[in-house]
Amino acid sequence: MLLQSATLAFKRLSLQSLVMPILRFFKENARWVVGGFLLTFFSSFGQTFFISLSAGEIRAEYDLSHGDFGLIYMIATLGSALSLPWVGKIVDYFTPAKVTLMIVPLLALGAIGMTFSSHIITLVFVIYLLRLFGQGMMTQNALTAAARWFTASRGRAVSLVTLGHNAGEAVLPVLFVVTVSWVGWRYSWLLAAIALLVFALPIIAVLVSKNREPRADDPIPLVTDGRDWTRPEVIRDPLFWIVLLGMLAPAFIGTTVFFHQVYLVELREWSMPAFASAFSLMAVSTIIFTLISGALVDRFSAIRLLPSFLIPLSLSCFVLGGFEAQWSAFAFMSLMGISYGFSSTLMGTIWPELYGTKHLGSIRAIIVSMMVFCTAAGPGLTGWLIDIGVSYPKQITAMGVYCVCACIMMVFISKAFQKRKTLELEKS
Repeated sequence: MLLQSATLAFKRLSLQSLVMPILRFFKENARWVVGGFLLTFFSSFGQTFFISLSAGEIRAEYDLSHGDFGLIYMIATLGSALSLPWVGKIVDYFTPAKVTLMIVPLLALGAIGMTFSSHIITLVFVIYLLRLFGQGMMTQNALTAAARWFTASRGRAVSLVTLGHNAGEAVLPVLFVVTVSWVGWRYSWLLAAIALLVFALPIIAVLVSKNREPRADDPIPLVTDGRDWTRPEVIRDPLFWIVLLGMLAPAFIGTTVFFHQVYLVELREWSMPAFASAFSLMAVSTIIFTLISGALVDRFSAIRLLPSFLIPLSLSCFVLGGFEAQWSAFAFMSLMGISYGFSSTLMGTIWPELYGTKHLGSIRAIIVSMMVFCTAAGPGLTGWLIDIGVSYPKQITAMGVYCVCACIMMVFISKAFQKRKTLELEKS
């Protein structure tokens, strides 16, 4: 009995030590956190998990195979990836509010285009707009602003801002499926455009219109940022490209699975509504581990978390690829949520630790461009492999093997970054 009481007390203390600082931090910085949260939430309209909810209808209306639609999606997404290094630099020259006023109407234009598109060329341009200004610029604006507004509490800030992605994954698939049953898939996209223009645009612009300045009561940073690298310097850094091989794995795998979710459900003879409900489970898992990872980053640094964040993702691939029962979808979503939680926080915190904040927008534009490139390559490559008869479950298992290899590689990369940062601090 005494042991049980002590265990319960420990759990309560751990929960309190995690939740209370977050609540206090949110109360003190609500306008900036909510503004960033809404940016990432409404980026969902350009994310693969949302666009792919219309994949079946798009393939049917345009008479496309899985490979055909995958190719179209890849072309449009590659176009947005090539545009991001140039468009993404605007966050270094304009305030978050001004950037919001530029990108939200263009994202809404993409949603309107999806409503009225009737030609393949138009479809490519529509997806290009959704990917560039949804997945790309909405996230770019939110995470760059959060990284600059906060230093000692950057992990906590980024973890709260990125919860917008998780909220979108939890709410929007089910909401979209219900809306489609009422007004059809095309007018559901029109409602998305209205939500962007009427709700998202004015509220986000007001929330982020005031820049956050450092306060006297801000905690002292336990982890110092790296020196301010320029974008050409970062591009020439071999460690940058190596760490990207691990950091981009969740985007590649998640996009691939979500893009072909309709095919996977048909292949396994699952229920589509049941599979859609598993997104909520992933969102809960992601939220929990996003908050945990935010606290861990502030305490230990993002660099030290690199070697472990892909382990749950590798397990999720092995489960989804190796088991056919419906429960494997829920296990996959839960495990993926753990890696998503860690990777979403790391994606917003690792780069200022390594390369500083002065040119962060330009640097992040390259990173987001590479992330978008991965999300383009995944659906296109796997769609082509499906068309030529390569087993989709075996493809998913191969992704799990890649994650294991990346985990091993990140052990050495983490040590290399720590050593280099120590040398930089000694020189300064």
